[in-house]
This record gives sequence, structure tokens and C-alpha cells, in this order.
Amino acid sequence: MTPLSILDLSPIALGSDAGQALRNSLRLAQAAERLGYKRLWLAEHHNMPGIASAATAVALAHVASGTSTIRLGSGGIMLPNHAPLMVAEAFGTLAALHPGRIDLGVGRAPGTDQVTSQALRRNLDADVNAFPRDVVELLGYFRPVEPGQRVQAVPGAGLDVPVWILGSSLFGAQLAAMLGLPFGFASHFAAGDMEQAVALYRSRFEPSAYLAKPYVMLGLNVVAAETDAEAQFLQTSRLQAFVNLRTGRAGPLPPPVERYEETLDPVGRSVLAQMQFCSVVGSPQTVKAGLEDFIRRTGADEVITTNMMFDHAACIRSYEILADVMIAPARAAGELQTSVS
Repeated sequence: MTPLSILDLSPIALGSDAGQALRNSLRLAQAAERLGYKRLWLAEHHNMPGIASAATAVALAHVASGTSTIRLGSGGIMLPNHAPLMVAEAFGTLAALHPGRIDLGVGRAPGTDQVTSQALRRNLDADVNAFPRDVVELLGYFRPVEPGQRVQAVPGAGLDVPVWILGSSLFGAQLAAMLGLPFGFASHFAAGDMEQAVALYRSRFEPSAYLAKPYVMLGLNVVAAETDAEAQFLQTSRLQAFVNLRTGRAGPLPPPVERYEETLDPVGRSVLAQMQFCSVVGSPQTVKAGLEDFIRRTGADEVITTNMMFDHAACIRSYEILADVMIAPARAAGELQTSVS
């Protein structure tokens, strides 16, 4: 069976706060570990009132301290916001404390708006197109220290921290292929280039010391509940949050509402159209069939699922249902793949 993982955006629900959101992330990671998910990643976003994982490495340290076996990582660290050495030190620290469990997914987007990017970097002179150079520098810090090397990551040097290239366009696919790194595509919100990016990555992949053959992880929105109707209702929190973000009205995660899509104008409906292409929403049977079809169509080596639910208990229940119909049968049959760390 294709491994399943979780991308947790650590959502801040309306009326709640960031502390509760991060505690929820820990509870979700503990449930994911128990249920057999391969990894849980947190994402770097800034100046977003509805997302608590801006200090991603710090949030991961919190989650790692309360779990013991599940892989944890970033989905991703936005490398233009940081010096590669500092990223290597942060994730080297996590790897030193939790050996064999830490992933580092990196992307070239800022993870925010232009004004906030300037606040993060102090200026915008940094060239986002320097991303390939920054990735190569970052990889170098995780290699064993060489004689005469004047700058080293401590912790970091010589530690096993798999680096992933993340993206929502063809650029990341080409870079991951050239460097022989695993590739994660953000199809859960930007499915337009998914098929072309995956094909490009696989066709141009160069085996490396990191990876012998291409490995693709695809994002998929999954909302599971006891019935199709309940799942459709629960997903409206995520839909509202996405439309609000794309129309300049970002805020805390709102509660679900009945027949939300019927209230949208043509602009709002077009905002949702692409994201909904990579979504599976419904009862256990609906979710199982939808996920199997997605894997069959894409040939994904791994699927990283995500949802944003106002009720955290419902969020965990959704992942329990998904595990019941996909992971548990495969574990019982001994069919789970061994794959990238």
C-alpha cells in the first residue's frame, strides 16, 4: 500500500488561540503515530491569523517531545526567508534530539505577502532565484565536516536529515530531479501543474547519494466522516479559510456552515475550483474509493493528506476513519511499503 502521511497547518480556530492550536498539533501527531501514518509535517506561514506554525522548527520540537516513532518535518521551510546555515542548525538540533525521525522539506516561496517578506528578511534584495544555490549550500552543511572547512553546522554536520524539494510548479520538479532528491508537490491547493511536474521529475531524475530512484509525495485534501453529508459540512471551514485567504480576508478558522458553496459569487467559486480537484470528501466508503483512484491516477509513491476542521475531535476522527479503511487493512496484510526514510 502507498504510505499515507499528514500535513498539519496547526489551524487557529475562531475563539481559540495559537497555544491551543499547537497543543492540538501534538494530539494529532500522537493519534497519527498510533494509527500508522508515516510522517506528520508542519508548514511555515507568516502573518496569517489562522495558522500557528510560523516558527516551524520550534513547533516541531514541541510535537517531537510528545511522540516517539512517527517521522516529523517541515512542509516546508521557506528557504528564501532564512540563511541555510541557520536552517541546518535548527534541523540538526531536532535530529540530534530525535535521531532518525526528522525530515526537512524546503520551498522557494516566501510563505506570506510581500510586506511580511520584507519584515522577515529586512529587505528584498535576496534573490528568490538563488534557491538552487541555497539548497546546495544547505545540503553541504549536513555532510561530514571536511579538513579545513571553516563553517560547519553544529548540530547538523554528519546527521541524517533527509532534504525534500517542495513546490507547486515545474521549477521544483526540475531541481529535485537534478539534485536526486525526493519531491513533494502541493497538489492539495495547486493541482494545475501536478501531472506535468511529476512526469518531468520522473523523466529527468538523476540518481544521487541521497536517493537511487525518484520518489514523489502528493498533497491531497481528505475529509472523512460517518456520512457524505457530514463530511461535506465539516469541510466548509477549510473552504471558507481558503477563499478568505485568496480574497484578502485571512483570519481564524471559521466554524462550518450549511451549503457554503451556494453563497459564493463567481470569483469565490473560481478560487475553490482548482483546490477541489485534489480533494476527497465523504463517508468511509467514499474516501477509500477516492483515495485509491487518486493513487491509481497519479502513481504517487506517498500521499500527504491534510484537512482543516473547526472541531479538533472531528479532525482526529477523520484521520481515524482514513486509517481504518486504508492503513489498518494494509498493516494486517503486511503490505505497507518501505520507502524514503
